[in-house]
Amino acid sequence: MSARRRRFAAGLALLAACAAAGIWRTPQPLVAAPAKPSPPAGAFGLDQVDAIARQLATVAYKETGDDVPEALRKLPQESYRKITFRGDADFWRGQKLPFGLEFFHPGWRFDRHVELDEIAGRAPRTIAFDAHRFDFGTSGVDATAEGDVGYAGWRATFALNSATHKDEVLSFIGASYFRALSRKQTYGLSARGLAIDTAVSSGEEFPRFTHFWIERPAANGGQLTAYALLDSPRATGAYAFVLQPGIDTTIEVTAHLYLRAKVSKLGIAPLTSMFYFGSNQPSPQADYRPEVHDSDGLSIESASGEWLWRPLLNPKRLLVTAFDLDNPRGFGLLQRNRLFTRYEDLDVHYEQHPSAWIEPLGDWGKGRVELVEIPSPDETNDNIVAYWIPAVQPAPQQRLDLHYRIHWPTDAPHAGAFVAQTRLGSGFTPPNDGSIGFVLDFVGPQFAALGAKDAPTPIVSTAGNGTLVATDVRRNPETGGWRVSLRLRRDDAAKPVEMRAALRSVDKESETWSYILPPD
Repeated sequence: MSARRRRFAAGLALLAACAAAGIWRTPQPLVAAPAKPSPPAGAFGLDQVDAIARQLATVAYKETGDDVPEALRKLPQESYRKITFRGDADFWRGQKLPFGLEFFHPGWRFDRHVELDEIAGRAPRTIAFDAHRFDFGTSGVDATAEGDVGYAGWRATFALNSATHKDEVLSFIGASYFRALSRKQTYGLSARGLAIDTAVSSGEEFPRFTHFWIERPAANGGQLTAYALLDSPRATGAYAFVLQPGIDTTIEVTAHLYLRAKVSKLGIAPLTSMFYFGSNQPSPQADYRPEVHDSDGLSIESASGEWLWRPLLNPKRLLVTAFDLDNPRGFGLLQRNRLFTRYEDLDVHYEQHPSAWIEPLGDWGKGRVELVEIPSPDETNDNIVAYWIPAVQPAPQQRLDLHYRIHWPTDAPHAGAFVAQTRLGSGFTPPNDGSIGFVLDFVGPQFAALGAKDAPTPIVSTAGNGTLVATDVRRNPETGGWRVSLRLRRDDAAKPVEMRAALRSVDKESETWSYILPPD
């Protein structure tokens, strides 16, 4: 699947995966609500969007942006891909600004339009739809017969990799999904504004960003600010996004959330990714590529500085796990393997896909990081979701303030010694005794200076349904780190086994490898 094709499927593949797993429902409109309130007077900012979100939370939900013509909504994907934004149609073209502003045309699965405004001075002004900004090629769409269909989303460009060319650095399209890039990266995983009832049997609700206000950047500035209104049957929200592109692109997010009604799970700072197969879970069929994934693990740093690594899986059945924490320092879905030879894909270049790291700003209190892994038959479904769930969610109409920073790094934060790879196979002692073998490579400076006589001690445990047959640790001269080899005999192949492993030397301890071996 080409990188371009995956870009246009951003955010929407998860909906298909959830539908296949039976955990998705289409949000249904309630009774009609009054017209959306206007922002209060004054210089436009988050307070003005908050006033709209707060008032909307007190009235019934009303579907918006759903008047896209049927011909566009039924447009096949291949036809939709032929509608491209013209290179000379940048909204800020000719103004000598550091950022460019481009738009997405509605069609295919992007069947809702959003309202867009530019903030230049104190008051916002509407960004009107203009079909002439697009090249319709052989899509079969008659631009002259469309009328005002609105834009499905927007993207920002910036001279990220070259001083003479602006690359796409940020995009918002589909529900509350958005993506960003750091230098020398290609699109991979996505972030979302909010997740509601993910992996709940009653079905997931997908809030939407319905209106954006984008600040015209300063001519000599290096950041871009945008505000967004979020709306759904059971939640509203006001968001501020501050983009700072570079070697480690960041987006600082400030949000005020309001619930219209109670929800089962309120997912904060959600990340959405794809894991099809990897070194810890080989391909179910012959494939020339050794690994196919946008992310290979969930990383968590606790308030005490302890690190945890959970390798991702493509399970046969829906798998939901949680990690209780108090005021975490961060969590993220990471792509740790950065060698082309680990993927061998000349089209998608998974080794260039970003990680995403959530850095809480302020005290998040008690809660849990939840990881959802959804079965996927191929790589077109974003089947991995991770988010923070506060221990106490707000009552309806009570404001919940959020403040965090999303990093989109190539080299993500990690412990002094961390798990570079997890490899899975049968037991290594012939004849095959039915055991399962794991090889974990720990790398990093923490234990790099230790010699063979001072090898760190492996601390390994299983939580029932399995017995460790053998454990070994030795220097890996190829990585400069330490390799831990494990053999496990599972008691009941129809049940999972939870395992943990870490390296310890005197007063130093590595990241903790936390793994679930799913049922056979």
